[in-house]
Amino acid sequence: MPIIKSEEGEREALLHASRLMLVSARTAPKSGGVDDILTAIVAGKEKEALAEEMDKIAEERKIERFKRDAKNLRDSEAAVLIGVRGTRSFGINCGACGYATCNEFDEAQKKAGQDFTGPTCIAKALDLGIALGSAVKTASLLNVDNRIMYRIGTAARRLNLLPEATVIMGIPISAKGKNIYFDR
Repeated sequence: MPIIKSEEGEREALLHASRLMLVSARTAPKSGGVDDILTAIVAGKEKEALAEEMDKIAEERKIERFKRDAKNLRDSEAAVLIGVRGTRSFGINCGACGYATCNEFDEAQKKAGQDFTGPTCIAKALDLGIALGSAVKTASLLNVDNRIMYRIGTAARRLNLLPEATVIMGIPISAKGKNIYFDR
């Protein structure tokens, strides 16, 4: 058997873990069994383009945390994107979206905000949260460092990386001697 150096083996393991995270997001429970979750893995040149977009947002908005998170992304092997088609109603008339009925929600104009498009159905937002939790649980079980990042999702949406998603979150992954996503 050939010798697989640490860096190569860890890179392959991280990419494999990111694929398992996609499976976890896909198989996570969904409201009424309706799957409006969208996923992707960003690595290589595309990951750098995503980090560059985060730097642009930092400059535009004068928010240094976008730069900090862009550095975390650059220091990661990949990022898992998880989004949702949040402007689809679930049909329970709960009112959490701000409309009295799902019909009113469906008829409401959908508007792109600064980062995401809304209004968002609470059932779809919950589905996104459950999918995110399931994906990071998988990473944790595999001892893969990770952190859910809003700012990665913001840049991913601006780059149209998940075209149907109205809300996106990003989960960078790494394997270093110390978790790079905490104590920043």
